[in-house]
Amino acid sequence: MQKGFIEPGEKPKRFYKDVSVVAEDGAFSVKLDGRNVRSPKGGKLSVPTMALAEMVAAEWDAQGKHIEIAAMHITRLAFTATEAIPQARDATASQIAQYAASDLLCYFSESGNSLYDRQVAGWEPVLRRAEHELALVFRRATGIVHAEQPEETLEKVKALALELDDFALTGVAFGTPLFGSAVLALSLQRGWLTGEESWTLSRIDEAYQEEKWGVDEEAAERTARLLEEARMLESWFKALA
Repeated sequence: MQKGFIEPGEKPKRFYKDVSVVAEDGAFSVKLDGRNVRSPKGGKLSVPTMALAEMVAAEWDAQGKHIEIAAMHITRLAFTATEAIPQARDATASQIAQYAASDLLCYFSESGNSLYDRQVAGWEPVLRRAEHELALVFRRATGIVHAEQPEETLEKVKALALELDDFALTGVAFGTPLFGSAVLALSLQRGWLTGEESWTLSRIDEAYQEEKWGVDEEAAERTARLLEEARMLESWFKALA
């Protein structure tokens, strides 16, 4: 086999010993044996805070014989923030607003049952805070009826997203589909909720069904994996603060 060639599906071997963080050019870079971590497109990976750089460095330092890129969530988000988001800010903000148009938190079960009561207890305080502090007005729906959201609300969600820097916008764009809710993603970004709280609120319906019918091993593994992603996203936002 040709030297340096990686078979499809083969994981790259760890090629470095030392991982360090260096302040340079007004930002922070992660070094592998003194050389910059490079993005998939070859650009130098540079992040805005020491805390975030240390999180990236910890992922690289934790690698064993082979590099598990798929498991390096902070590094992958940082690559996205540096390579993809700067050229796609408007499109990214529009996608977040599209989620808000059918935001999970606006769709309640039929009233008069315990699921509805749980949804109201969990979702209404978040919606009210978004309405009070972000001037977002949301229409609620019950059952399977679609609620058309005010155009002003969707425009405001997009504007809020565009106010964020590339790294915070990357986090909100990641969290919105994770939770099925732009409101929850923005709430996490602002520190109103923890990652675990956001995840718990996003799956009130699923948890209710699991209590009734049980949960299989595959579903439990998926839930645990996505919960870890929600906790990671909380760490991401805290590191940017």
